Amino acid sequence: MAPLAFTTALTSAGDALISLTGELDLSGTGPLDEELDRLAAEDGVRRVVLDLRRLEFMDSSGLRTVALAERRLGALGRALVLVRGPEAVQRVFAITRMEDHLTFVDDPAERTSNDEAVA
Repeated sequence: MAPLAFTTALTSAGDALISLTGELDLSGTGPLDEELDRLAAEDGVRRVVLDLRRLEFMDSSGLRTVALAERRLGALGRALVLVRGPEAVQRVFAITRMEDHLTFVDDPAERTSNDEAVA
Protein backbone atom coordinates (compact mmCIF):
# COMPACT_ATOMS: atom_id res chain seq x y z
CA MET A 1 0.00 0.00 0.00
CA ALA A 2 1.05 3.56 -0.65
CA PRO A 3 2.01 6.12 1.98
CA LEU A 4 -0.43 8.94 2.63
CA ALA A 5 -0.49 11.72 0.08
CA PHE A 6 -2.97 14.59 -0.16
CA THR A 7 -3.79 17.71 -2.09
CA THR A 8 -5.72 20.71 -0.82
CA ALA A 9 -7.92 22.95 -2.92
CA LEU A 10 -9.53 26.14 -1.61
CA THR A 11 -12.79 27.45 -3.04
CA SER A 12 -14.11 30.98 -3.13
CA ALA A 13 -16.98 29.79 -0.91
CA GLY A 14 -14.56 29.17 1.96
CA ASP A 15 -14.26 25.41 1.62
CA ALA A 16 -10.98 23.53 1.83
CA LEU A 17 -11.12 20.17 0.05
CA ILE A 18 -8.38 17.75 1.12
CA SER A 19 -8.21 14.71 -1.17
CA LEU A 20 -6.43 11.79 0.50
CA THR A 21 -4.75 8.81 -1.18
CA GLY A 22 -2.81 5.87 0.22
CA GLU A 23 -2.81 4.91 3.90
CA LEU A 24 -3.88 7.12 6.79
CA ASP A 25 -1.89 5.52 9.60
CA LEU A 26 0.60 6.69 12.20
CA SER A 27 3.20 7.63 9.57
CA GLY A 28 0.77 9.92 7.74
CA THR A 29 -1.03 11.62 10.58
CA GLY A 30 1.70 14.19 11.26
CA PRO A 31 1.61 15.90 7.85
CA LEU A 32 -2.20 15.78 7.77
CA ASP A 33 -2.40 17.27 11.29
CA GLU A 34 -0.13 20.12 10.15
CA GLU A 35 -2.35 20.79 7.14
CA LEU A 36 -5.50 20.75 9.26
CA ASP A 37 -3.87 23.16 11.75
CA ARG A 38 -2.87 25.45 8.88
CA LEU A 39 -6.42 25.47 7.52
CA ALA A 40 -7.92 26.04 10.98
CA ALA A 41 -5.72 29.13 11.33
CA GLU A 42 -6.79 30.60 7.97
CA ASP A 43 -9.51 33.23 8.28
CA GLY A 44 -11.21 32.44 4.97
CA VAL A 45 -11.76 28.73 5.62
CA ARG A 46 -15.19 27.97 7.04
CA ARG A 47 -15.42 24.27 6.24
CA VAL A 48 -12.94 21.46 5.67
CA VAL A 49 -13.94 18.53 3.47
CA LEU A 50 -11.85 15.34 3.74
CA ASP A 51 -12.30 13.25 0.60
CA LEU A 52 -11.67 9.63 1.61
CA ARG A 53 -12.71 8.00 -1.68
CA ARG A 54 -9.14 7.17 -2.76
CA LEU A 55 -7.89 6.23 0.70
CA GLU A 56 -6.79 2.58 0.79
CA PHE A 57 -6.46 2.07 4.54
CA MET A 58 -7.05 3.86 7.82
CA ASP A 59 -6.16 2.74 11.34
CA SER A 60 -6.97 4.08 14.80
CA SER A 61 -4.36 6.85 14.55
CA GLY A 62 -6.08 8.11 11.40
CA LEU A 63 -9.42 7.95 13.16
CA ARG A 64 -7.97 9.95 16.04
CA THR A 65 -6.72 12.62 13.61
CA VAL A 66 -10.20 12.93 12.06
CA ALA A 67 -11.94 13.07 15.46
CA LEU A 68 -9.56 15.72 16.81
CA ALA A 69 -9.90 17.77 13.62
CA GLU A 70 -13.69 17.73 13.98
CA ARG A 71 -13.38 18.92 17.57
CA ARG A 72 -10.77 21.59 16.75
CA LEU A 73 -12.72 22.96 13.78
CA GLY A 74 -16.01 22.85 15.69
CA ALA A 75 -14.50 24.92 18.51
CA LEU A 76 -13.74 27.57 15.88
CA GLY A 77 -17.28 27.48 14.48
CA ARG A 78 -16.21 25.58 11.38
CA ALA A 79 -17.44 22.30 9.97
CA LEU A 80 -15.68 19.07 9.02
CA VAL A 81 -17.36 17.01 6.32
CA LEU A 82 -16.12 13.56 5.23
CA VAL A 83 -16.66 12.12 1.76
CA ARG A 84 -17.25 8.39 2.32
CA GLY A 85 -14.32 6.14 1.54
CA PRO A 86 -14.06 2.50 0.50
CA GLU A 87 -15.60 -0.21 2.66
CA ALA A 88 -12.35 -0.90 4.57
CA VAL A 89 -12.11 2.77 5.57
CA GLN A 90 -15.78 3.14 6.45
CA ARG A 91 -15.59 0.02 8.60
CA VAL A 92 -13.25 1.87 10.99
CA PHE A 93 -15.90 4.55 11.49
CA ALA A 94 -18.66 1.95 11.84
CA ILE A 95 -17.04 -0.32 14.42
CA THR A 96 -16.08 2.67 16.58
CA ARG A 97 -19.53 4.23 16.11
CA MET A 98 -17.87 7.47 14.98
CA GLU A 99 -20.11 7.46 11.91
CA ASP A 100 -22.87 8.53 14.31
CA HIS A 101 -20.90 11.63 15.36
CA LEU A 102 -19.35 12.80 12.09
CA THR A 103 -20.91 14.26 8.95
CA PHE A 104 -20.57 12.05 5.86
CA VAL A 105 -21.55 12.68 2.24
CA ASP A 106 -21.14 10.53 -0.87
CA ASP A 107 -19.78 13.31 -3.07
CA PRO A 108 -17.96 16.59 -2.36
CA ALA A 109 -20.77 18.52 -4.08
CA GLU A 110 -23.49 16.93 -1.94
CA ARG A 111 -25.40 19.14 0.46
CA THR A 112 -25.43 18.42 4.17
CA SER A 113 -28.53 18.83 6.29
CA ASN A 114 -27.31 22.06 7.90
CA ASP A 115 -25.08 23.50 5.20
CA GLU A 116 -24.84 24.70 1.66
CA ALA A 117 -23.16 22.71 -1.12
CA VAL A 118 -19.85 21.29 0.06
CA ALA A 119 -17.86 22.22 -3.04
